[in-house]
Amino acid sequence: MPHAELTLTIPEEIWIGDVSRTYDEATFRILAALPGEDSGVGLAEVTSADLPAVLRDIEGRNSVTSMEILSHRDDRALIQFETSMPLLLFPVQGSGIPLEMPFTLSDGQAVWEISAPQERLSELGEQLEEFGIPFDVDRIQQHLESEQLLTESQLELVEAAIDAGYYDTPRDCSLTELAERVGIAKSTCSETLHRAEEKILKEFVADHRTR
Repeated sequence: MPHAELTLTIPEEIWIGDVSRTYDEATFRILAALPGEDSGVGLAEVTSADLPAVLRDIEGRNSVTSMEILSHRDDRALIQFETSMPLLLFPVQGSGIPLEMPFTLSDGQAVWEISAPQERLSELGEQLEEFGIPFDVDRIQQHLESEQLLTESQLELVEAAIDAGYYDTPRDCSLTELAERVGIAKSTCSETLHRAEEKILKEFVADHRTR
């Protein structure tokens, strides 16, 4: 089944795109999202050096009908929000593709990973265009073997991280340096590594339990 990685440019009229551009160093990690008929509910982890200002901005948006802070520590908060404009969810809903969570959004851009038949991916592209959401296809892998643990991009990044000394003790390469080295955004680098590490650890533990 084809696996695609897309970078979406969030239109200015979508509140989360506007907030993320205003605070371009902030990272929004969308953990869950549920569309309704006239609204949508989301769960997000927000990280920012100016977190109180970011949260006030979100709460003050007209299209954010409610926001609750579930946890708050240092520069990171877990929030649940309801919005009257869940525009990002409409294209996946219309194309019938389940959106893989979590995904990261920062500085007006969101990175999606999608696994679906080719015709569904084509329908998603048409839906994104219909709703006025620009996007770039960063990578599409036509034949993802079921036994393959990591996607090609995840494997390449993990290998680059090992080569750069990111996993050494003490660490020889920071996340920022690694992102610059491979030529991707820091938020994308962090999210891709997190997904890869999760798969590797779960596979390791599952293998250990079966011995």
